[in-house]
Amino acid sequence: MNAPDRYERFVVPEGTKKVSYERDTKIINAASFTIEREDHTVGNILRMQLHRDPNVLFAGYKLPHPLQYKIIVRIHTTSQSSPMQAYNQAINDLDKELDHLKNGFETEMAKHSREF
Repeated sequence: MNAPDRYERFVVPEGTKKVSYERDTKIINAASFTIEREDHTVGNILRMQLHRDPNVLFAGYKLPHPLQYKIIVRIHTTSQSSPMQAYNQAINDLDKELDHLKNGFETEMAKHSREF
């Protein structure tokens, strides 16, 4: 049919950056991050993590078009921080949370596998 191959949704083409940064020229301490080959799953988790940061005034994301496999994350911060710092901190915090979740899951799986 006319639908693109499924792998195109996840594989970043050679020569394309996974994340690109564009500073907003109209609003101080605001920027857009374009993340290639991601969807609502990453966009929503990242947005919620950014909302936990007290220096973030606004965080949101959008999918420009259903057939374009990318999200655009907008971040506006206070003068004590920058959008790049908030983005990096949110990614690091999510990485730690996911590692903790993975370790907890593996520990419980090991306990239950010994019982059988």
